[in-house]
Amino acid sequence: MRLWVCIALLSLALCASANRPAPYRAVVRAGQFVRDAAGGARDMYRAYMDMREANYKGADKYFHARGNYDAAKRGPGGAWAAKVIRWPFLLPHSDGRELWQSRVSGRGAEDTRADQEANAWGRSGGDPNRYRPPGLPKKY
Repeated sequence: MRLWVCIALLSLALCASANRPAPYRAVVRAGQFVRDAAGGARDMYRAYMDMREANYKGADKYFHARGNYDAAKRGPGGAWAAKVIRWPFLLPHSDGRELWQSRVSGRGAEDTRADQEANAWGRSGGDPNRYRPPGLPKKY
């Protein structure tokens, strides 16, 4: 019995240390990218929902930066998700976003530029607290 346990442990150690073929490594990397991207999308969604829940005037830039920061922290997949997903409603980036802000929501190009600056700041690893308004509850 001990011999079989030793053989099993040795086999496990050899398999764990063996170099995997390139296709296997590519599949593992792709899986990690997808996992990071899904996690990044969750981070962006959580920041969006927190922004809606907080309903705090002037805090939108903070939540933009925080969502992008959390997503990009996950790795390449999260950074990709942070770049692709845009506010509001987590829709893919398009001219529709600018149309929404300028015509429907009443916010103009200046606010759009400020949002994009906060997004880029968070994605680049900048501290989201730079945009945190005074008085925002510590919960966020």
